Amino acid sequence: MTKQEFQNLVKQRPVILDGATGSNLMKAGMPKGVCTEQWVCENPKPLQELQKAYEKAGSQIVYAPTFSANRISLKNYGLENKVEELNKALIEISRTAVGSQMLVAGDLTTAGNQETPYEELLEAYREQILVQTREGIDLLVAETMLGVTECMAALDAAASVCSLPVMCTLTVESDGSLFFGGNIYEAVETLEEMGADAVGINCSTGPDQLLSVVENMRKRVNIPLIVKPNAGIPVINAQGQPVYSMEAREFAACMKHLVDAGADIIGGCCGTTPEYIQKLHDTFTL
Repeated sequence: MTKQEFQNLVKQRPVILDGATGSNLMKAGMPKGVCTEQWVCENPKPLQELQKAYEKAGSQIVYAPTFSANRISLKNYGLENKVEELNKALIEISRTAVGSQMLVAGDLTTAGNQETPYEELLEAYREQILVQTREGIDLLVAETMLGVTECMAALDAAASVCSLPVMCTLTVESDGSLFFGGNIYEAVETLEEMGADAVGINCSTGPDQLLSVVENMRKRVNIPLIVKPNAGIPVINAQGQPVYSMEAREFAACMKHLVDAGADIIGGCCGTTPEYIQKLHDTFTL
């Protein structure tokens, strides 16, 4: 996918992304504490069924489950030498699920440590992106980033190896502050200047808490704006599992307000399911 093709797609706003992956895989039996990427490779069926359901519900872009398949994160499981193997397999799993008519984004995320040197981040993302581009990914997304530096490294890495569109989303507090310092408003300006094709937020909180954040981001950038929030604020149940309070209909209604405020690309994060994406699709196509 070229950058111009991406911009042409976004003109048909809103573009609908997929919903949560991790929370749904846990419902499907993925144990806590395992390497998600390795588990999906060994158990591809739940992920493929989920992505097929997102496609049927109206998603135009699904995220390949390559989330933490970078050298830094995989080291936590002793899998740092499996970057190529895992990324290749995970992209193939997604492509098999949705076919060639659906856009599949190569997924990158935070290394989770504010002290990681920039050059180390850059090399880790470059290694991951090289594999993903060889496997024919349509575009890239750096998501759930905790600070702007991580996104900058992902953008620099992508620019060094490919010309694919790159979307960047960070996770924020309800006031727009970032977990690694700074705020989302300055971050999206910086990322636009660096050449990001779309910027915004994911995870974070529920869409009902984000209207002011979206309005203020829209004032700061001219490129497409992404909003992919959780299904509200979770409550931990007796089994230690997060339970999300916002139902699909309410989620879609809140998301409509965010589109009215300037969001161009929308989807769901933790706690959302294909039902939530279906409600989004129905809200904007009826």
